[in-house]
Parts: sequence; C-alpha cells; structure tokens
Amino acid sequence: MSYRRLESLLFVSSKPLAINKLQSILSLSSEEMVASLKALEQKFNQSDSGIHLLQHEGQVQFVTPPEETEFIKSFLKQEATGELTRPSLETLTIIAYKGPITKPEIEQIRGINCSLILRNLLIRGLIEEKEDKQRLQPVYTVSVDFLQHLGLKSIEELPEYLSLHAEEITQELKESISQE
Repeated sequence: MSYRRLESLLFVSSKPLAINKLQSILSLSSEEMVASLKALEQKFNQSDSGIHLLQHEGQVQFVTPPEETEFIKSFLKQEATGELTRPSLETLTIIAYKGPITKPEIEQIRGINCSLILRNLLIRGLIEEKEDKQRLQPVYTVSVDFLQHLGLKSIEELPEYLSLHAEEITQELKESISQE
C-alpha cells in the first residue's frame, strides 16, 4: 500500500492532523492507517533524519527532531526579526483592509501562492488565523500586536480604511499588483 498521499498531506500541513480524519480522506481501513503510519515512522524517525513523525492523542504531524530545537529557534528568530519583503507587506495590507479573508481570496488578489508569506506573518505575530465555520476554512486577520506596533486603537484608524474595505476596491488592487 502506497503511503505517498499520507506523507504529502502531513508535509503540507502546518498543524497536527486527526488520524481518523486522515483515514477518512484517504479511504483507509484502521489496519491500513496503522501500517502507513508505522511505515512513515520507520522512514523518518531515524537519527540522521531532519523530519520525524509525531503521534499524540489521535493526531499526527511532521516535526523536527528535538536535537535541532536550538538551531530551528535561531533560524525562526532571524526570519521573524528581519524587514518585511514587499510581497509580505502587500499581503499584510490586503489582510488589514480586507480581513477576515481566506488564503484563496488573498491568492486571487495577489495572483500567487501565499503560503510562505502567511507562515512568516503568523510567526511574526502580525496576523492571526481563525477557523470560519461558514467558509469551512481558516480566515486571516491582523493581530493586536500589529495594531499596537502601528499605534492604533482599532483597525478602522488605518488610512482610508472604510473606503478601502469596500468590495469594489479589491478588483483595483488586484489589477495594480498584476501590472507590476
């Protein structure tokens, strides 16, 4: 039985996934799921591997080995303290003026995949990810830290917030980004 799809789902997920949900998505029996997870553990949970499979309370996730904790913390600290790139600033602006907004909506406006940018903004604490039961996917909003950093008491204090938060501005923003 190929466990490639299970491995792919765990790789792209940034948070733990419920084993029973994975079993359902992949249409696996309990025995096949256990065998697939065991095969992934044997493949990745080796002393020379930079990725390990963690199972806890019915959830599973790819993680880095504990021995690399300090190295990873150092890397993430450097990534989180440098200046924001132009794409990060554009994405943050979209979230500030259009939030709460989903990743596909952000990507529709920007015209590119924003996964790494969103991850970086989350690490920096500038945005928050919240579950939206109506949209059935996470939405992104700016964080309190973002507002504090700008010295704002509310999001409405952003320049031209009310007019830019309106729906028709989204198309203009999308067109201006695609022209660059």
